[in-house]
Amino acid sequence: MLDYIKNSLKRKKARRVTAKYPSTIKEFNLSKDGVIEFAVWQNPLYAYTDEITQANIDFFRQFVKEGDAVIDIGANVGDVTIPLAIAAGAKGTTLAFDPNPYVYDILEVNAGLNKDKTNIVPILRAISDVDEEYYFISSEASFANGGLSKTTKSDHGKYIYENKVKGVNLSGYLEREYPQLDISLIKVDTEGFDKEIIKSISDFIKKQRPVLIAESFERNSDADKKELFQVISDLDYDVFYFEDFASDAKVEPITAPEGMLKWKGTFDIYAVPR
Repeated sequence: MLDYIKNSLKRKKARRVTAKYPSTIKEFNLSKDGVIEFAVWQNPLYAYTDEITQANIDFFRQFVKEGDAVIDIGANVGDVTIPLAIAAGAKGTTLAFDPNPYVYDILEVNAGLNKDKTNIVPILRAISDVDEEYYFISSEASFANGGLSKTTKSDHGKYIYENKVKGVNLSGYLEREYPQLDISLIKVDTEGFDKEIIKSISDFIKKQRPVLIAESFERNSDADKKELFQVISDLDYDVFYFEDFASDAKVEPITAPEGMLKWKGTFDIYAVPR
């Protein structure tokens, strides 16, 4: 009971007072990939309860082989980035984009772990139609989550990061910085804006044909959820619901826009080129 009260007070303070929180390193001993380290953010509002499992890594190995180049858009602290990066291996390249300066500090720590197994490049950028700067705005002071806005007035909340964050057009950025990379997988998780991100990189997707992973966000309208399917399907991809980032997770094909309404809440989909 005492711990509950202490944690409740910490969460209340985190909602009102902006502060930087450190991370602690957690280790997972996996059957095939050995010891994996992960930096857990100590922000009281960051609810990390999952473990990195062998099944997480093997999920990505269905699509990614060692030496591949992959992209994580909306990497957050790197909890999905690390299993993805292990699948790509130390000889591969994992570009991890996130515009949130607070989670980026932890993403950098995670990029520095498991160097014998991964090659993660953390990038403090949002992905957008054009190279542009945005306000990063959150509903609470710890910036555990948030979103981008061109103005200081936003539905994301009242807490505004002191400096603007940079957005880049992904195709242009890769042409400038990583022209040699052939991308085998792109994962997108941008709190309801996945559809717009995929639209903004549609020419790149048509050219390189990576596997796509995206999120259907619970707050999106039914029309937006159906459009997410249509945008991906129109790129000549087959779309699948999957229950979890695990090799043994339930998978179900989605064959029409209305199929996106079968599941309630936030869920993930992947898409493979036809």
